[in-house]
Amino acid sequence: MQKTYLPHMSDKIPPGAIFAVKKTGLSITAYKSGKVMFQGVAGEREAAKWGTATTPKAKSTKVSTSVLPPGFASKNVAGSDEVGTGDYFGPMIVAACYVDQAMMPLLKQLGVKDSKAMTDPEICEIAKKIIPVVPHSLLLLPNPKYNELQAKGMNQGQMKAILHNRALENVLKKIAPVKPDAILIDQFAEKNTYYRYLTKEASVVREDVFFATKAEGLHLSVAAASIIARSRFVEAFREMEQELGLQIPKGASSKVDQVAADILDTKGEETLQRYTKWHFANTDKARKLSRRN
Repeated sequence: MQKTYLPHMSDKIPPGAIFAVKKTGLSITAYKSGKVMFQGVAGEREAAKWGTATTPKAKSTKVSTSVLPPGFASKNVAGSDEVGTGDYFGPMIVAACYVDQAMMPLLKQLGVKDSKAMTDPEICEIAKKIIPVVPHSLLLLPNPKYNELQAKGMNQGQMKAILHNRALENVLKKIAPVKPDAILIDQFAEKNTYYRYLTKEASVVREDVFFATKAEGLHLSVAAASIIARSRFVEAFREMEQELGLQIPKGASSKVDQVAADILDTKGEETLQRYTKWHFANTDKARKLSRRN
């Protein structure tokens, strides 16, 4: 959730909260207890994207997750994860992997685990080793296409859903006629919302699909997908840095604003737009910092 709202983070965080979000008609406060408060005219609608409100008057909600079957970690599973959704620079990338019981000892030996616990160099090194042995699909949404879809009214959640669905479809085709025991998606939206995003897709993966937050720690398939996606994301940043001739920070911080302003000053708005998610608040911040103003 924090990744999703990163472009709209507030500097004022109430006591006991992890983060706070301020948007027109909406304020969100996430607490250490695991509860999230949605307030404002758009609060109830926004809360519905994440789960069922447990206290309607306060519009408080917890992200819902499917209950996974017993012994899920040892089942043959296709899993998917994404990276780049909260970063102003760089593409959005989704990867899906199939990992069966026979493959698990090797992946553990190679160091596959939750990528959030690893550095980028470690991730890239492990990715090189697992890419040849793990059936996978890697989909990259370039910034120009991202900006085009966003300008047409498609939100980031819908883009992610489409990429997850297509990556999983690709993996299922690769392993056919073998069928996984289950499919695990690292949850970014409530189940019904996820499938609503896919109503215009020609085909949708629905059989034995589970959704869970922090899914990298629940099955090696998602952990492997996260590593492969992150490795490609790191590579995409290296490519950007070579093309632009400067270091590009990840995320959406004030450092990002300054680098974006520098690109505006030296290379112009068209170049900056080509490498960024243009609708992020960083664009306006960079314009204010630019010497052109």
